[in-house]
This record gives sequence, structure tokens and C-alpha cells, in this order.
Amino acid sequence: MLKPVVVAAAVVLTAPLAVAGPIDNACVRSERGARSPALCGCIQQVADMTLSRTDQRRAAGFFRDAQQAQDVRMSKSDADNAFWARYKKFAATAEAYCAR
Repeated sequence: MLKPVVVAAAVVLTAPLAVAGPIDNACVRSERGARSPALCGCIQQVADMTLSRTDQRRAAGFFRDAQQAQDVRMSKSDADNAFWARYKKFAATAEAYCAR
């Protein structure tokens, strides 16, 4: 995983070049995201640096159905547990660098 300082620098340096991705699209369509497209874009940039595209698509589902996140978090599957660990690191990084 990338160090938080590197992630922050990359977010700042790539901001004008950001392209919508699965997280950004899900965030913008969510009730909260509609109020802050810039925040959704920041979260997507962190996702691009910390999650694979497959993980991003899976995490985007959490915006539509919070129960999916709970099911993964409570799962006994090694694959789900590994994904959840990556997701938690992404979420913590996004919170640190995208919070207003």
C-alpha cells in the first residue's frame, strides 16, 4: 500500500486529470454525493491509487446497498476478509485526504 503522504501528493497532482470511475459514479448518484461532486472525485482518486478496478466495482455496490458492506465485513471467507482489509485502508485514506 502507498504511504498516506504519497497518496495525498498524488491526489493533488492528478486532480485536473481525474476521470470518473466506479466509486465516483456511485458516490455522485448517492443521496450524499449529489451535494458534493468534488468530494466524490477526490474519493475516486484515492480509490484509483489504493484499490484495483475489481475492488472499486465491488465497493461501489456499497453506495447502493449498505447491507452488502455489512455482509462482507461479517463474512468468514478469506477472500472477503482480504477485500475488507483493503477497503478499510482505502476508506481511512480517503477520509484523511478528502474530508472537508
